[in-house]
Amino acid sequence: MARSRLLGVILLTLLNGAALERPPLVKRTWNGVNYSCKCYLGDECWPSDSSWAELNSTVGGNLLVNIPPAALWTYFTNDTCRPTENPAESCTIGFYGVYVILARSRDHVKAGVDFAREHNLRLIIRNTGHDFIGRSTGWGSLVINTHSFQDIKFTTEYSGPSDYREGAVTIGAGVQGRSLLTQAHAQNPPVIVMTGECPTVGVAGGLVQGGGHGPLTPLHGLVADSALSFDVITADGKYMTANSEENPDLFWALKGGGPGAFAVVLSVTLKTFPEQNAAGVIININSTLTSDPGLFWEGVKSFHKYSNRFVEAGLYAYFELMTMRLHIAPIVGVGKTSAEMEAILRPMFNEFKAKSIPYDKVAKDFGTLFDLYTDLFEDETAGTSALTGGWMFTHQDVEENNDGIIEAFKTVVSPREDLKDQGFLIGHLWDAGLNMPVSKSATNPKFRESTDFAIVALPVPFGATWAQREDLQDVLTNIQDAAMKKAGPNGCAYVNEGDPYQADWQDHFWGSEYPELLEIRRKWDPNGVFYAVATPGTEDWEVIEYGTRLCRKH
Repeated sequence: MARSRLLGVILLTLLNGAALERPPLVKRTWNGVNYSCKCYLGDECWPSDSSWAELNSTVGGNLLVNIPPAALWTYFTNDTCRPTENPAESCTIGFYGVYVILARSRDHVKAGVDFAREHNLRLIIRNTGHDFIGRSTGWGSLVINTHSFQDIKFTTEYSGPSDYREGAVTIGAGVQGRSLLTQAHAQNPPVIVMTGECPTVGVAGGLVQGGGHGPLTPLHGLVADSALSFDVITADGKYMTANSEENPDLFWALKGGGPGAFAVVLSVTLKTFPEQNAAGVIININSTLTSDPGLFWEGVKSFHKYSNRFVEAGLYAYFELMTMRLHIAPIVGVGKTSAEMEAILRPMFNEFKAKSIPYDKVAKDFGTLFDLYTDLFEDETAGTSALTGGWMFTHQDVEENNDGIIEAFKTVVSPREDLKDQGFLIGHLWDAGLNMPVSKSATNPKFRESTDFAIVALPVPFGATWAQREDLQDVLTNIQDAAMKKAGPNGCAYVNEGDPYQADWQDHFWGSEYPELLEIRRKWDPNGVFYAVATPGTEDWEVIEYGTRLCRKH
């Protein structure tokens, strides 16, 4: 009798397995290499019209043929549908998805994840589309857009797992920095929350999942360090909570282990902090003040020479560097006055004077960090087509090789004779370890020794051929980023703002944390339902056929 029941269980398991079996990956060969690819329009495995209609019914009519939105960084969309003031202007879909679910509920997200898994579709999760590396888009994919998840709920005393019992906020996946900070400021008394410096960044998406840095990093570490709990949907379509007690491995991985890699985040709970006064300083050295390139670069060198001093004092700074333009806007001192800021910055100003470096300066005091944030931080515009890399310089790098770092900056700006003055750099001075010396997240431990994280960018001409794109990618990886790494041998890269095609990205992005992240990824998504370039577990996957099909290498 027992043997009969056992056979029955085995038979039932086999029947259920057959019913749930996904179509096989599509075999293809590219450049002499064999691949197994996700299913795309035109393949026999592509879902039928009736299947798509059924999905549309399940998500309440929120499945749409994708009309490409304006992207912040258009390179990875194949530069299609660029921002325009002409609503009648035509465009092609490029590397955007074919269908998009404008999810209104968590059940809509689950339906999309299940559908993609069952049909072997490439799946893209997008909350805002603010992404430099193209992770919010993908040719021929099904996109799940979570931007409508706008709930924000504050509490003055967190009661979840953890010994933390102070203020917290739970936000939906689509909430952006500006709206979160606005509501935080409206609390009584006002509070502040960790966000990025750009107010349009989605906080619960790639920001916290990649680590996240911003004006509060000197005080509280990275955004991921402030996460208390996540509500997610996993690759097998299950609703899960991840915190220090429930699914703690997933919780740790979601805190900086890689955007879009482990689960779909529906909401995240973050710590809040008391609001403080702040002071900001803006400094410019540019071609309106000097026409001497040598003098200009001496100014850059003097500014960066004191960067260790600045971050040791708890300052944060954002700066843009290109040919004959250094725009530092702003240097932020949370809890400081402009007089205190002046004292910290004085050695730099004295050196400017001694070297006859012309500059202009504005300093302002603010009653709250929120007031500073809305006044001094500048919005980023959509439509830029550029390749992105970047590198973090440690205290030791700056102390021992500041002159070499400035030479690397020069290489970034002019990486090759035919690309003279074409590159640019966006720098961020902060020390994530100043008040958070031990990481509470899956981020690279080297960030606890940080002084300057600098984004490297190389514009790509509109209409560039594939050969031109490959050449410029080589320049970014092997000339610009290589110069930065050589100048900062103790540093690391940042997954949200770095070169995803660099060799050994696993170590550069996560260092000693990577082996554990890989094991967690294999546990929670063994079949590769989720994909975001250069995140844990994607070593065997590659986008082939000129940036289109996502395939697993044999």
